[in-house]
Formats: sequence, structure tokens, C-alpha cells
Amino acid sequence: MQVELAEERIYRVADRFSLEHAEGRAWAKRVEAFGALARVAGLFNQPKDDDFAVVYRERRLQPFWRVAVSTATAYERRRSYAVPVAPEVRQVAVDGRTLVAVNGAISFDGLESCREEARREVFVDGLSKQATPALAAYLQHDAVETDAQTLAKATAEGMVVVPPQAKASMVVRDVVAAAIGKIDADTVTEELVRVEAIDLYYRPIHAFRYRRADKEAVVEFDAVTGEARVGGDTFEQYLGKALEPRFLLDVGAETLNFVVPGANLAKLIIVKGMEMKGMR
Repeated sequence: MQVELAEERIYRVADRFSLEHAEGRAWAKRVEAFGALARVAGLFNQPKDDDFAVVYRERRLQPFWRVAVSTATAYERRRSYAVPVAPEVRQVAVDGRTLVAVNGAISFDGLESCREEARREVFVDGLSKQATPALAAYLQHDAVETDAQTLAKATAEGMVVVPPQAKASMVVRDVVAAAIGKIDADTVTEELVRVEAIDLYYRPIHAFRYRRADKEAVVEFDAVTGEARVGGDTFEQYLGKALEPRFLLDVGAETLNFVVPGANLAKLIIVKGMEMKGMR
């Protein structure tokens, strides 16, 4: 089996909305953030702005993975074919051979040459580790390729860069395992797995934590889609911490060895760093 691995890449999706715009949208949801009782109470006793205080503002980059895998398998297998004939037929001459009809059919053996191709593109939330097809929508927006060193500079400027809980090797392993299907073959003449993209995307999120009396609540604002939602979270534990650059560089032969039945490293031909132009 030949496995072609694209280089791991990091992209940062560009902000479409400013922090000031985000804070205004989040402020409009401050009452809703404290739950249904607060909303009902607000119908009878409109809360004052002074009742709320912004105790924390967060600009963060939140991760998700895009992994694209294509497979091609060529193989051969011998099969017997039964061809129905009319009841009165006793035998049929085919290419110099005489085939005797039995139970209303003639039969012969043949060698089938087969080829199967498939492609999967999966988007995985970097925190929940769940496949999330809706994340594909972020690829419609501007994004720039970046690296761990550039992201480290962003952390020094107050940006929270959240490391993915889902590692590249785990995501690739799962996608490849799902892409490799079972085949019914006598002889395999070609096995190719192309991991076309191993891309880590960071999307910008603004989060605001409000305090009202003795309670706190968070409103998140997506700086790409413009969506504001309550019940989010903040990630102060990563504030000021630089991204570990090695977390992306963990996809190799060992990763694929786990998903190829009966394979060992000697049976895998790994081509690392192939260029997949126009894949983004």
C-alpha cells in the first residue's frame, strides 16, 4: 500500500467584525445570558445597565480540523457466471468452447479487473473531537496560512490560542479508517491512500463574562459569522501561553499502521510532504 501524506498546515480565519461590534451585540444578550428567570423578571422590572458588569473580555482563536482523504484500489478476482438460456438449448459454442446447458443456464469462469475510488472530507471540532460538517462554512471566508511562531506572537498580544484536544494523528487515523473499505479480491494490484489535507483552522471568537449580583454568565460572539450566543465558555487557562508547535507534527507511518489490516511498517510506502495545489 502506498500512502501519500500532505504536510500539516495551520490557517487563521480572518475577523469580519471588530471587538467593539462584538461587545455591542453581546451586551444586547446580557439579560438572556442569566437564564429564563432573568428574562421573565425583566418583563416586569427592566434591569438597569448598572446591574451588569463586564468582568472579563476574551479574544480567542478556537480550533477545528479539516482532513481530506482519497483512496484508489485496483484488484482482480475470479468469478463464475451463469447465463440463462432458452429451455430447448442443450449447448452453446463460445469462442471455440462448447458450454453445456444445465438447468436452463450455461456457466463459465472469468477474471474480473476492478477499480474502486472514494473521497472523504471531514471537519472535526478541535475541542469536542466530534465531526461537525457545519464547520465547512468557514472555508468560504478569507483565511491566511500561519504557523505556531506567529500564533505565539498573538498570545503575547493578549490573544487566547486554544490548543486542539483532538490531535492530528487521531483525526487522520479515524478518517482513513472510515475511507478504507473492505474489498472482495483475489489479487490486489494497486492500493493508494492520499491524505490530501491535514489542516488546522483557527476561527476568531470574542467572549464576554458578565456579573449580576452574585452570578456570572458568558456571551460568545463569532467574529466570522456574526452570531452571538449565550451559555458559552472562556479559556483563561491558556491566556499568555504559546502554542506548542510539535502538536501538528505527529502524523506518520505509525498512524496509518493502526488502520491497515495486517500491515506493518515494512509494507507501507509513505510519501510525506506531497503538494496538493488548489486543495484549500
